[in-house]
Amino acid sequence: MTQTRESDFIVNGNRVSDGAGVQLTRIIGSPELNMLDPFLMFDAFGSDKPQEYLAGFPPHPHRGFETVTYMLQGRMKHEDSVGNAGIIETGGVQWMTAGKGIIHSEMPEQKEGLLAGFQLWVNLPSEHKMTEPKYQEKAASEIPVTTLDDGTNIKVIAGRASDGTEGVITNHFVEPTYLHVFLPAGKQFVHSTEETDNAFIYAVKGQLSIGKNQAPLNLGQLSVLGKGSEVLIKSDKEHASEFLLVSAQPLNEPIARGGPFVMTTREQVEQAFDDYRQGRFA
Repeated sequence: MTQTRESDFIVNGNRVSDGAGVQLTRIIGSPELNMLDPFLMFDAFGSDKPQEYLAGFPPHPHRGFETVTYMLQGRMKHEDSVGNAGIIETGGVQWMTAGKGIIHSEMPEQKEGLLAGFQLWVNLPSEHKMTEPKYQEKAASEIPVTTLDDGTNIKVIAGRASDGTEGVITNHFVEPTYLHVFLPAGKQFVHSTEETDNAFIYAVKGQLSIGKNQAPLNLGQLSVLGKGSEVLIKSDKEHASEFLLVSAQPLNEPIARGGPFVMTTREQVEQAFDDYRQGRFA
């Protein structure tokens, strides 16, 4: 029997400064929502004021999880300690598995204009935290977009759309879904999910209503969805909307955090700091 996911609660997030002074809104990983297993952090950034983003994120380490950067607008250059380098441009995505350890930087490749997007942190299972680092980096032109009969466009970054369109990212750790949905005015979006997934909706543009209860979700808000096998989203009758639908299997494992390291035990976090100080990272 189909069970529609309702909105459990809304998170507005907190304005914070990260990196070398980048201004952003932290939504998951905030006092309102510490985590949503396996999602450790979700940041939204967007500014046309260079002073709020130019300092970027100079070289810093990670171990034990994955970072997902999705650009709405602008260009970010990344470099790392194992020789990878590239530019994430408008509409592109980078899914980085930090694994056993990597040092990388993310710096704006622009001096002016709008820089906007999202960064999501996804936990790794304990047995895979020390896997080899790797990247899945895809330009906008490589990400499948499917159009439904009612004009709804779905950008399929990970997972699968309702018509079977497969995402461009492969991840068998938590089997994630990451959709960017463009919903015309007065239309509804229905998507099947695994009942055991944790899931959230983030409103990128316009106003939405969620579930059969039609709970409102405004621009810049995140809704944590309750359990169920189906997501139901409606757009405003007069205005189109955009939103992210993100879901994945929870790991249900202990978590020990220490700044840029996310491990299973406190001892492993301390080892990560020691390895970094001693130059043992890649």
